[in-house]
Amino acid sequence: MPRKGYRGVDYDIDYDDWEDYEDDYFEENGSTGFSTKVLGSTKEKVVIKKASSKPAIWSCSICTFDNDESMIVCEICGVVRVTLGDLSNGMKVADGSTFSKAPSSISTEKENFVKPSTKKLKNPSISLPKDGQPSADERDYPSIKEEKPQDITSGFNKVSMSSEAGCSNNGVNYKKVNLNSQYKPETWMVPDREGTPTQLNLAVVGHVDSGKSTLSGRLLNLLGKISKKEMHKYEKESKIMGKSSFAYAWAMDESAEERERGVTMNVAVAYFDSKKYHVVLLDSPGHKDFVPNMISGATQADAAILVIDASIGAFEAGIDPNGGQTREHAQLIRSFGVDQVIVAINKMDVVGYSKDRFDSIVLQLGTFLRSCGFKDTLLSWVPLSAMENQNLVKAVSDVRLSSWYQGSYLLDAVDSLRPPIRDISTPLLLPVCDVIKSHSLGPVAVSGKLESGALRCGSKVLVMPSGDIAIVRSLERGSQPCTVARAGDNVAVGLQGIDVSNVVAGGVLCHPSFPVAVSTHLELKILTLDLTMPILIGSQVEFHIHHAKEAGRVVKILSVFDQKTGKVSKKAPRCLTAKQSALIEVVLHGPVCVKAFSDCRGLGRAFLRASGKTIAVGIVSQILE
Repeated sequence: MPRKGYRGVDYDIDYDDWEDYEDDYFEENGSTGFSTKVLGSTKEKVVIKKASSKPAIWSCSICTFDNDESMIVCEICGVVRVTLGDLSNGMKVADGSTFSKAPSSISTEKENFVKPSTKKLKNPSISLPKDGQPSADERDYPSIKEEKPQDITSGFNKVSMSSEAGCSNNGVNYKKVNLNSQYKPETWMVPDREGTPTQLNLAVVGHVDSGKSTLSGRLLNLLGKISKKEMHKYEKESKIMGKSSFAYAWAMDESAEERERGVTMNVAVAYFDSKKYHVVLLDSPGHKDFVPNMISGATQADAAILVIDASIGAFEAGIDPNGGQTREHAQLIRSFGVDQVIVAINKMDVVGYSKDRFDSIVLQLGTFLRSCGFKDTLLSWVPLSAMENQNLVKAVSDVRLSSWYQGSYLLDAVDSLRPPIRDISTPLLLPVCDVIKSHSLGPVAVSGKLESGALRCGSKVLVMPSGDIAIVRSLERGSQPCTVARAGDNVAVGLQGIDVSNVVAGGVLCHPSFPVAVSTHLELKILTLDLTMPILIGSQVEFHIHHAKEAGRVVKILSVFDQKTGKVSKKAPRCLTAKQSALIEVVLHGPVCVKAFSDCRGLGRAFLRASGKTIAVGIVSQILE
């Protein structure tokens, strides 16, 4: 089974150097003349820029070697040549630097653009635009003011991201890049729904030792995904190590260290089919030391199973504000955008399938989940026992439980979840969860969930933050080869034409004409959690966004919002305390691939941690230069 765990992002490019490179180029070369050739219809003109036919050379600004005019990179040091066309039409990061390694020769005339409509596309379609519906040409990126984000409290949802709060989107380079081309989905991107079950990414989360891996392994065994031979091997090996009760957990915890310590450390991925869905099961670590790994994996989730240990004292430890991972995991998955949760109350056999214990847990935990922003109608409460196989894939057989519970069993509750919305009408975005080794995929392969768009073998992709162009060599979905992957699919992608050192976990595969922004300075709208120390200007934080993690610090606290009205209640406060909604600026030590939440939810959700605890969750409201 493939493993997914966080890997630190190591960026080798210093984007400040590119600014000096541009200045040196202009001082040495000045402007160059171009002849143009106009193609296309009268509605849109495409200008192909060609260098003058006069023989010429260009001098490298780094090693000063004189290269032939036809050369794109320096023959000596390999530095990319910067042309006027690149500087005006090339890819730009948020700090204004040009770092296109393959200078584009085609640019669309700005004055001939169709002005995008401000009409918001409320429900992204998975099919091509039809007559009478907003097309990709007519749709503008919705502002945060138009589409309020869903976060972990209802009060936080009401906070308006208006221009009064300092969230103007004017002057941001990555916005201009997106508007310089108009994205149109191709016919092959439309999914063929006949006979193909919808993929559902299901995260299994909860406090340490609540039985998440055992539940996952038992479920896979009952559905025939683990053979009798493999199960017998797990039982024998776990018994030798004196951990016979961990036999099912070993189906998910495959590393020697995980088995020896008896805790899940990385996110394990498994697959099974229900009546309605093709389920990608993401078994997440519950120990507080591995919350960053849990964040990296569970950001891919469409829904979640929150596993609760019903044992006396175990539930109370998980819900405890000081170190209880039940609370932190619930807050995190809500801030991921997950609103559908199956609460699996495990180990009911330990308490004799007591109805009073079940009702007590529902009462206490339900109150907390509602405070996080979960709705009662989207919560399912399922009492079960993974070890005794009660209420997993069929109705209860033990009379002690069936005497008072006649609800859904776990697999039935999974099928009752609403299908997730997939968006292929926007450009490709695939955050890289992990760089993997695979014989079938080739020497360079990555895994992750497609946030938007579609991908197929032979497609060209832009690998960020390196800025290299690669070709999709092969695709695997659910460990099986495929030719096309679409938004929502959890896939492994084999790449060619790129060095493995230029592909990192936390990077993003995107459409070559729609590069994702890379920045170190961000404006965030956050909600503080249970803080032991207030957040001050200058506070050091650990910044998490999709699969990237960077150290950073808070440089400004712009305002605090009233959670009931959503209006600014105080400007420039000295500090932030628990349960406050605020607008802040953070500066990161290294660059991350990012988009504003209004453009892409998956790449716009952020988390701040300090001293081993999550102190704030929020969204990227603006990318600053």
